[in-house]
Amino acid sequence: MRRRTFGRTAGTGVLAAAAVTALVTGCGIRTTSVPVDAGAAPSRVPCSVTGENTSASAAQGVPVRVFLLCGSQLDAVDRRAPLPEEKAGGDPVVTAKGLLAQLLDDPSDDERQAGFTSAVRGPLAVGAGRKGDPAGTLRLSRQPEDLTPVALSQLVCTFSASSAGAGDHTVLLGGPGAYAPKRYRCTTELRERPESVPPTATPGVPVATSTG
Repeated sequence: MRRRTFGRTAGTGVLAAAAVTALVTGCGIRTTSVPVDAGAAPSRVPCSVTGENTSASAAQGVPVRVFLLCGSQLDAVDRRAPLPEEKAGGDPVVTAKGLLAQLLDDPSDDERQAGFTSAVRGPLAVGAGRKGDPAGTLRLSRQPEDLTPVALSQLVCTFSASSAGAGDHTVLLGGPGAYAPKRYRCTTELRERPESVPPTATPGVPVATSTG
């Protein structure tokens, strides 16, 4: 009787296993003992350019650094601008014009593949300050406040990191109107959140110290 009971139990187990297999097969799921390779996990945008900008406007010139948008932050990109080398480091207005041209230029193929874009749009020009402005003032053809926050953040960080800046990671910017220029500062917080308004201070008054 024990053998007969064992046989019935074993038979019942086989039938149950077969039923489960049929149920799984009926649901369209194939059983396999081989691990399935689902491919590599999606990678983040690199935000790093390995090659140089090879556009016609950057084929020759001096090394410059501009801040572009990558993801939700600003990152520095090295380029070559067609600036006279003897003026690029000494004339703030010439430097600012060259940097603005770089920001208005479309990102190179390498930069696009790395995830870089620019929010700076034309028409937009930059020139020297007018009579009565503090030394080192740059005047834009549009009021800085009329630009998008990201575009203004790009300009502030790019200018302030060059000889066009007013020192201490700041730049004096004004517009075409009668409004007085403002001292804008590029901070770590601004680079991390370029959609926020760049911090300002009255020209001649130091901006509160911040990392960056």
